[in-house]
Amino acid sequence: MAHLRCDFFSDTLALSTSMTVLLPQPTSGQIGMAGAASEQPPPVLYLLHGLSDDDTVWLRRTSIERYVADLGLAVVMPQVHRSFYVDGAHTGAYWAFVAEELPHIVQRFFRVSDAREDTFVAGLSMGGYGAMRLALHRPERFAAAASLSGALDVAELAEHDDLDVFRHIVADTPIAGSDDDLFAQLDRVDPARIPPLHVTCGTQDALLGHSERFVARAQERGLSVTSAFGPGDHEWAVWDRAIQDVLDWLPLR
Repeated sequence: MAHLRCDFFSDTLALSTSMTVLLPQPTSGQIGMAGAASEQPPPVLYLLHGLSDDDTVWLRRTSIERYVADLGLAVVMPQVHRSFYVDGAHTGAYWAFVAEELPHIVQRFFRVSDAREDTFVAGLSMGGYGAMRLALHRPERFAAAASLSGALDVAELAEHDDLDVFRHIVADTPIAGSDDDLFAQLDRVDPARIPPLHVTCGTQDALLGHSERFVARAQERGLSVTSAFGPGDHEWAVWDRAIQDVLDWLPLR
C-alpha cells in the first residue's frame, strides 16, 4: 500500500492541518503482503482517532495497513486534536471540517470512490462518537459505521467527567437534546435511512455503559446494530482486535 502524510490548509478551520492516508496498491514482488486494487476507484474508510491521539496513531498502535492491504480499501485518518468532532466554542469548526470539507478535499487529492456504498466510517473513543454522529447526521454518505469504545453519551460525559473535556468544548451550550446529543438524534432519525452500525467495547472499560445504552436505544428505534462486548479495558489491545472484526463486518462490494 501507499502511505501518505498529507499536510494541507483547511478553509473551514482557517489553519493548516494534516491527514494520514493509506491507498491500495497491487504488488507481486513484495514479501509478506501482496496487496490488492482494481481499475475502479477504491472504497474508503474514514478512521477517526481518540482524544489524546492524532492522525498517525492508528498506524503506530495497530497493523491497520496490513489488515486492509488485501481488501483494496483506502483509509483516511484526519487530524482533529481534542475537538470531539464538533463545532466547539474554543476549538474550531471541526464538525463542518469532517462532515463537509474533508470529503471534498479527499476527492480532490485522491482517486477514491465517492459512492455511498463504498464509503465507511469508524473510530475509537472520541472517534467512536464522531463516527456515530456522522452516521446519524449524514446517513446518505455512509454504507456502514462503527464505534470502538465510543464516548457516545456526551450529556452524561459533560455532567460527570472530572476533566470537563466535553463541557470545555461546548462551553455553556445545552447538550441534552442538542445536535451534539446522539441519543436525541436517535429519536429524530428515520431508521430506514441509517446505515448498519457496529458498536464494540471492553467490559472493563469505564465507557461501557455509553455503548450499552446506545445499542439499546438504537435497537428500540429499529436500527440495524451489531454489538460486541468482551473482556478488555480502554486500551489498544482491545482496539487492535476490534478493528479487524469491523473490517470483516464492512459490506465491501
